[in-house]
Amino acid sequence: MNIIVRLEREEDYRRVEELTREAFDEPNYPGRDNSNDIGCPFEHWMVHALREKDGIKELSYVAEVDGKIIGHVIYSHAYVETSEGKRVPVLNFGPLSVLPACQRKGVGKALMGKTIEQAKALGYGAIIFFGRPEYYPKLGFVEAAVFGITDCNGNNYPSFMAMELTDGFFDTVKGKYYESSIYDDSLNKEAVREYDKLFSSGGENI
Repeated sequence: MNIIVRLEREEDYRRVEELTREAFDEPNYPGRDNSNDIGCPFEHWMVHALREKDGIKELSYVAEVDGKIIGHVIYSHAYVETSEGKRVPVLNFGPLSVLPACQRKGVGKALMGKTIEQAKALGYGAIIFFGRPEYYPKLGFVEAAVFGITDCNGNNYPSFMAMELTDGFFDTVKGKYYESSIYDDSLNKEAVREYDKLFSSGGENI
C-alpha cells in the first residue's frame, strides 16, 4: 500500500471528520474511549473544535492511498506547569484516526513518523499525551514519569506518555501537564451532540 502523508487542506475538513467518526464509532477501535455517555463518538467534534482553538494547522496531516483519505492526525498546544508556576509549552496530539479497513497496515505509523519529524523541524521541544501503552513505545514514547512529568492531578500511569523532540528538554522542565479543555468530554457533551446531528448516517458511505 503506497501511503502518501500530506498537510490537511480546508477542502479535506468534512472528509476527515467523517473518517474520524467512522473510526471511533467502532466499539473495538484501539483509541476508543467507551466510558463517555454522550451517545455518539466524541472525536470528530474534537477535530472540528481543535481547528478553531488550540489546534496547530502546521501539524494536521492526512494519509492518502490512491487519492483517498484514510487517516488523519492533529496536534494541539499544551503546557507543563513547573513547581515555580512557569508554564512551558509542549505538544499534544490526537485524535489519530485510521479507517477500520486500513488499520494495522502502517497508516498510523506513517502519520506519526511524518508529524514527529515536522514538529522537530518547527522547533517544538516535546510531546506529551494520553494513549495506548502497548503501541506508542514502538514509536519512541516512554512513560511521562521518566521525565518527572505528572498529569494535572499529580498522577502517573502507563497510558500517560512523553517524547523529547529536543535533547535535554526535560532536564529543566518538570511538573504538571495541562491539555486543551476540548479533550474533556464532560465539559463538551452538548456541543458534541449538536454537532453530531450533521452526521445523521455517520458520514458518507466509505
